[in-house]
Amino acid sequence: MIQGIVTAVLIVLFLAGSAWVFSSKRKPAMDAAARLALDEDPTEARAKNPHAKV
Repeated sequence: MIQGIVTAVLIVLFLAGSAWVFSSKRKPAMDAAARLALDEDPTEARAKNPHAKV
């Protein structure tokens, strides 16, 4: 009985978390995170322009 309740609660939490992550309000943050690997390396940027804020 308890195992079934715990399983149901975990499923609900998983679905709520998934909805939160994939909500349209978080799209800009997710797009920025997706670009992190493609952005210029901060150490290289600093070498090119030492006065730039990176």
